[in-house]
Amino acid sequence: MVKKGRKRSNEPELWSGDSSDGGESPLPKKAAKLSPSIGASKEILICEISSTRRVVLRKWKGVTMVDIREFYEKGGEQLAGRKGISLPKDQWKILCDHIDEINQAFSENP
Repeated sequence: MVKKGRKRSNEPELWSGDSSDGGESPLPKKAAKLSPSIGASKEILICEISSTRRVVLRKWKGVTMVDIREFYEKGGEQLAGRKGISLPKDQWKILCDHIDEINQAFSENP
């Protein structure tokens, strides 16, 4: 039986809310690392939005995605944090198609 709010058992749990059994969060202890050799991991750094946010084009499970993510420094290394979003090409195109509407909403609501 599938419980409300739970993912299938073969998929990793990404939500970090309180668990009903009082156990530890199922999230992994380590964050994914951004490889120092961008070409080796097929990641392309598009831009740095700020000192802690980057836009990267990467492949994940064979799907190319635009990844907008926060990074943090630990032990002199830049590590990808959990806060971010990865958009496949079709969703990225939808977002791009609405850029004018987003810019208009920004200008109307500064």
